[in-house]
Amino acid sequence: MLTHQTIAMNPLEHQIHYPLGDLLPPEGVAMEVATSVKWIRMGLPFALDHINLWLLRDRQPDATGTLIDGWTIVDCCIDSPTTRQQWEQVFLNSLEDLPILRVIVTHMHPDHIGLAHWLCERWQVRLWISATDYNVARTAVYDRNGFGGEAGADFYSLHGVQDEDFLEHVRGRVSYFPTLVPALPATFRRLMDGDQLEIGGRMWQCISGYGHAPEHIALYCAEVSTLISGDMVLPRISTNVSVHAAEPESNPLQLFLASLLRYLDLPTDTVVLPSHGKPFRGLHERVGQLQDHHRDRLGEILQAAKEGSLSAADVLPIMFKRKLDSHQMTFAMGEALAHLHLLWFAGQLQRVLSPVGIHRFQLPLEE
Repeated sequence: MLTHQTIAMNPLEHQIHYPLGDLLPPEGVAMEVATSVKWIRMGLPFALDHINLWLLRDRQPDATGTLIDGWTIVDCCIDSPTTRQQWEQVFLNSLEDLPILRVIVTHMHPDHIGLAHWLCERWQVRLWISATDYNVARTAVYDRNGFGGEAGADFYSLHGVQDEDFLEHVRGRVSYFPTLVPALPATFRRLMDGDQLEIGGRMWQCISGYGHAPEHIALYCAEVSTLISGDMVLPRISTNVSVHAAEPESNPLQLFLASLLRYLDLPTDTVVLPSHGKPFRGLHERVGQLQDHHRDRLGEILQAAKEGSLSAADVLPIMFKRKLDSHQMTFAMGEALAHLHLLWFAGQLQRVLSPVGIHRFQLPLEE
């Protein structure tokens, strides 16, 4: 789940190199992007209209201990008849008559985990994911108020939203997550930061990241200097970082910015395979751009606070210069709160409850 806030016009974007140019994999076909690494691109029914999925050539023991050649899938797309059909085409066109041996999911958002249950059942394999994201996904699947409902509407009202059409939209989102993720595999294999996964004779290191998802896992292979970044580092848009009703006093932007710094330890020539956009080089430059992007938004909010206290709803036109539809506004409100909360936790703003019951953020009162 991402904002559609683009920084494609950032003048620093020329520092990012797309080694494949404008080449994209055809629908239903996996395209090789590195030795034993294939790229799948599937459509999404949102403004962010695609997701990248990955096939890694692998070899795993079966129940008898015999090594079997096949593929590991990284991320799954949402569950829909169209997506299932696209996967069937990939199975037919791109597996080289080899089976799927396991499914890895970087994090619990619907476009990444939606079809995990179907893929794992289809191939009788295990899901690999962080324990935090697996359990949050279970809550979202089976708790129909996880991403909406009355509690969600009350949360947005508390932060200044008065648009009744939007609040009614939020009340109606009780089935949003389970519509896209109708089930989960009953069991999983836990991924943790620092784990080393042997995939096809190569070691892939798990790198945890926070702020976008509860415990996002990226994968880095030093042998081929390749990072499967999931949603943590994207080439042209800024990853959504949100405060949610279920954790109303979180500080996700601080977590996200700290997580980004970990990627500076990787080589400058690392090839990044993102979940959205095209494979690119320029990881360090991109991390710097993202840090600058959020620093600029924080500065704009502090400048606005000099004119008076702000609710999250007041921050929307500061951060987003275009009209937002109801779907986009849920992400935008979460992002606005994430910026306000970073400043609040840092002591640069104070939070107060107004007489009409709205949380507002203001510059600290002088003693």
